[in-house]
Amino acid sequence: MRKLPIYFLVDISESMVGTPIEQVQEGMRTIIQNLRVDPYALETVYVSIIGFAGKAKMLSPLTELYKFYPPTFPIGGGTSLGAGLEALMNDIDASVQKSTLEHKGDWKPIIFLFTDGNPTDNYAAAFKRWNDKYRKHCNLVAISIGDNVNVLTLSQLTDDVLLLKDTDAESFTKFFKWVTASIKSTSVSVSEQQNDGLKLAPTSGINLEKVDTRECRATGTVDENFAVLHARCQTTKNDYLIKYARRLPSGEGMEMFASSDFKLVGAYPIDKDSYSALSSAHKASINSRSLVGVPTCPCCGNQIGAVMCECGHLFCVSLESRVNKCPWCGLEGTVGNCGAEGMNISRGQG
Repeated sequence: MRKLPIYFLVDISESMVGTPIEQVQEGMRTIIQNLRVDPYALETVYVSIIGFAGKAKMLSPLTELYKFYPPTFPIGGGTSLGAGLEALMNDIDASVQKSTLEHKGDWKPIIFLFTDGNPTDNYAAAFKRWNDKYRKHCNLVAISIGDNVNVLTLSQLTDDVLLLKDTDAESFTKFFKWVTASIKSTSVSVSEQQNDGLKLAPTSGINLEKVDTRECRATGTVDENFAVLHARCQTTKNDYLIKYARRLPSGEGMEMFASSDFKLVGAYPIDKDSYSALSSAHKASINSRSLVGVPTCPCCGNQIGAVMCECGHLFCVSLESRVNKCPWCGLEGTVGNCGAEGMNISRGQG
């Protein structure tokens, strides 16, 4: 039986922490549930999930649909799209059967790439390998979650670059229904018509459209659309990420914000071991004056979730405690003011 390999190449970088990764997690469960009641999909579809942050990780190997269960998505620092693409190509080599003179191999793999930011690694070699050896033999659909992605980068990989403008719960629900419908259409095509061309479902009723690759922004080693800070809870010793998103001043009431300001999105607990394993080494910082808003601690509820110790790390403090203790280095002291100059804080790559 020729299988139809479906790969999900998912951005699990810091900028995806919170609602975006939760929506993807729920969306993957919905896709699998709906595909399992489709006889054509059950007959042909195999599913794999690869996550990429500062490093790439195979979260689920290529598995027959009825045996597949979506994994829990971890979070890491950085957006190494090149590393994710390398992991994808390596698994295609290992898991997808090629056609020979004696028999036909598997159908063209379908890859859905989900990302909300720009690559932070040197991806040139991976892109060249993809375009030279895999592009003609695979169907890649790249989806920008939100409008922060440099679409010119994604257009180097595929002609199918789509923008999901709205990222609320309803939009995500419609989007994942569209992904499911596209997989179902393709599975019918390969089963009945023996045609391995990609059959994308209509996008009517969903704010999903092909992007204009002429309007692009430059990429770098840090995704400048987000500022993500790594902190540790003083009470529980658990780690969390503080996420800020760039907010350009526009409209009434925004006059106080500078074009370089980042507004608080929220603070989210993480698994420190997974985060460390998936993060790439880097050195970047941001001045505290560019950050608008201070979170409470998501682990213990302390009123101030971002205080910097002399060791350079962030942790939470309670306003009721006169003396606080840094959970990173053990230094004890009182909370002071950083002054008008602000202070430089280590940031993630996004």
